[in-house]
Amino acid sequence: MASAPSEPRLVLGRLDRAGRLISADPQLEALQREAGSRLGQPLALPQLAAVAELARKLRTPVSRPALAASTDHDIELWVQARPEGDEIVLSLENWTVRAPAGPRLAAILGGGTESETGAARNEWAADEELRIISLSSDLADLLGVDPDDVAGQPLTRVVRLEEDEAGEMPLISALAARRGFFGQHARSRADDSRAVVLTGEVVTGANGAFAGFRGSVESSGTGSTAGAARSAFDHALDEVLRSPLDRIIENAERIVERADGPLGTDYASYGDDIASAARHLLSVLESMGDQRSQGVRSIDLAALAAEAVVMLEAAAEERGITIEPESTGALLASGEERGVIQILVNLMGNAIRHSPQGGKVRLIFSRQAGIASISVVDEGPGIAADDQQRIFERFERADPKEGGTGLGLAISRRLARSMGGDVTLESAPGEGARFRLTLPSA
Repeated sequence: MASAPSEPRLVLGRLDRAGRLISADPQLEALQREAGSRLGQPLALPQLAAVAELARKLRTPVSRPALAASTDHDIELWVQARPEGDEIVLSLENWTVRAPAGPRLAAILGGGTESETGAARNEWAADEELRIISLSSDLADLLGVDPDDVAGQPLTRVVRLEEDEAGEMPLISALAARRGFFGQHARSRADDSRAVVLTGEVVTGANGAFAGFRGSVESSGTGSTAGAARSAFDHALDEVLRSPLDRIIENAERIVERADGPLGTDYASYGDDIASAARHLLSVLESMGDQRSQGVRSIDLAALAAEAVVMLEAAAEERGITIEPESTGALLASGEERGVIQILVNLMGNAIRHSPQGGKVRLIFSRQAGIASISVVDEGPGIAADDQQRIFERFERADPKEGGTGLGLAISRRLARSMGGDVTLESAPGEGARFRLTLPSA
């Protein structure tokens, strides 16, 4: 029986160009044997093999969470697959043994019989950009695809997502809010007659960051059933997360106030960043639970822009990008705080990614004729006129080679319009881009 390493250390393995496990530490070799294979044969652990195949296709190191099944337990671990010539080096860490169980969601909701919470069928997993990490063989059969062929492809190339009665796509909304979801109807692109209903839970990486989804296919379900399950899920999350977030905010504010004694200015500013991020997470949690967002009301766009800047400072500093908000007082508008922050994070994040190393991203505030606006201006390559409407469509990107799901701008525009505003673009090749969020003045 494969067990956890006696000491916290990496468990290593190596695959040849055909995906055969040609060398492995004892723990990985034991898992391979328990899966009915051995050294010199193809890796028989589908989630690990999928990460390795993704690294091979992308020709770059890939790190993902994974779940491996032993004979009498499951093993949660973090997998890094690194190409070396024609071979792939596997590094496994955070090896955690747990009893075999169904999706964590079932445990949270407290439902299901022992048989229902056993190993789930029709499983799928995707990374933070909705690229497929793994499809179980039964789900692949249901969709009419080869699981090896679709590994590394965007999920939306395998299934066509369908809107619900409210015109929403639960998976897309969940991706934007980094939360679990229910009731996402979809059809196989290989065979439109094959319909499924997806459900998924969030997977986090070794650093605690959002790393994608792991889920299954519901065999059946009505809107009322999905709605009741969502409500129970949201209430459970509220119970589990609200108290820790409140404590994080309280302790971060004590750091800012130096309540426990003298502290360097840099560390005090870190406390301010932590408190701001935790308050944003709390607002997301509130929007998911029974205490829904209070809807459109008077908000300060300048203050919300400052919060978004805090969340993106690390990404900007990594590329030497300077974010320059122009000096302004309060800029009152009619909107919803969480939605506005989400839009600004999307627009500023795009600007940071497309700006040259050492460049600037400017935030320009304006008020005119009942309209309040923020413009996010970058120094990137600009966007051709023919592409300026296309990039606001779902799954579209200015450069098809770039990463991401192609959903950020579509979601941002939808959110802005739901608040009575809009997101627009002014750009030309070689002249950067200017995305403008407009909202009614308060």
